Amino acid sequence: MKKFKLVIVGGGSTYTPGIVKSLLSKKEDFKISELRLYDINEERQNKVGVIVKKVVEMFDPEVKLILTTDPEEGFKDADFVFAQMRVGLYKMREQDEKIPLKYDVVGQETCGPGGLAYGLRTIYPMVEMIDFCEKYANKNYWIVNYSNPAAIVAKAMYKIRPNARILNICDMPVAIMRNMANILDCDRHDIEADYFGLNHFGWFTKIRVNGEDKTDELKAYVKEHGYIPPDSRSEVRHNDASWLHTFENAKHIMQMFPKYLPNTYMQYYLLGDRIVKEANKDHTRANEVMEGREKKIFDAVDQYNATGQIDLTQFFTGVHGEFIVEVAMSLAFDSRKRHLVMVENNGAIKNLPDDAMVEVPAYITKDGPDPIRVGEIPTFYKGIIEQQEASEKLVVEAAIEGSYEKALMAFTMNKTIPSAFVAKQILDDMIEANKEYWPDFK
Repeated sequence: MKKFKLVIVGGGSTYTPGIVKSLLSKKEDFKISELRLYDINEERQNKVGVIVKKVVEMFDPEVKLILTTDPEEGFKDADFVFAQMRVGLYKMREQDEKIPLKYDVVGQETCGPGGLAYGLRTIYPMVEMIDFCEKYANKNYWIVNYSNPAAIVAKAMYKIRPNARILNICDMPVAIMRNMANILDCDRHDIEADYFGLNHFGWFTKIRVNGEDKTDELKAYVKEHGYIPPDSRSEVRHNDASWLHTFENAKHIMQMFPKYLPNTYMQYYLLGDRIVKEANKDHTRANEVMEGREKKIFDAVDQYNATGQIDLTQFFTGVHGEFIVEVAMSLAFDSRKRHLVMVENNGAIKNLPDDAMVEVPAYITKDGPDPIRVGEIPTFYKGIIEQQEASEKLVVEAAIEGSYEKALMAFTMNKTIPSAFVAKQILDDMIEANKEYWPDFK
């Protein structure tokens, strides 16, 4: 059996133990010889590494585990790179969320001005990572990118490093499909979804369970209950109050626009005033995560160091790690599994620009995604996608050109922001907050 060398970039992420568990659980089919955690934050990675070491011992002690901050050691002869960067950590996510809310604008890490800010921080670290792969990795390497905001990252990489072997994915559609499976009383893998849009900006058009169309049944349920399953089977990661509220909000969108089932992130664009009204401007999702998942994992490390006791199962989130491993296996073995991924449009959605980075179903091969053609989409969906796509395109151009004007255009174009005056206020505040991370704007 072929063995693979795999790197997790952002090894200090609190998601790393769950991804490693999902990866090593597949050792009979997808054998890893070396697992490397690479991060620029050595202290954080070493703490998470304590848990990862225990996960490796539990699931596949034959794996050689390396923790490093050195690019050559991290990427040398790597076959796969799982990228999950968070540039600026949760301290900067907090700014992404709270600065817009100060102006009564949606404060969210990947949508609206927060997403644009996060994108501007992430573009050039991703370029650096690709360059490390080109210099050190196996010539047939694949990057499977989870780093947010994936739409902006994907668009920028296709423009700046068009020859990189990178596949951009997102687990939100899969998490929604997990809830759909709970609603329809089936396994997630029995669902086949038709879908179109941009990342965090899309719609499910058909849902089949083992070939049987369940779309109307699901629509009727979501109109009443959103994506909240009828019992508590939904994954813990998405089971806290803010996520339950997000899943519930899908019912309002379905009641107004019943043609397609929405991605939950559409709430920020279609229900923005309500989202802002219900937000706590002093305590956002970033604070919840820092006080919750972040604190839990680092407290567990401290407890283990003090007592030698640790409960690993609390870190084994399901769909997030499962999805990235499933995609990597399809790339590795040319198995043409069908997944929702981001691709350059090139006619996949007939009436959108060819250079748009769209999220659609595709068969994943050893050479990358083979997208399924969606055809034309209706005017309403086309129009708001084009507005969002233009905002993302402008922010990428702003980063490349160092253009303040294009950054302002990107913020003004975004549907969550009501006027150019508000866009400028938010942008100027964010330039100050991000001076350590953003390109210089002239």
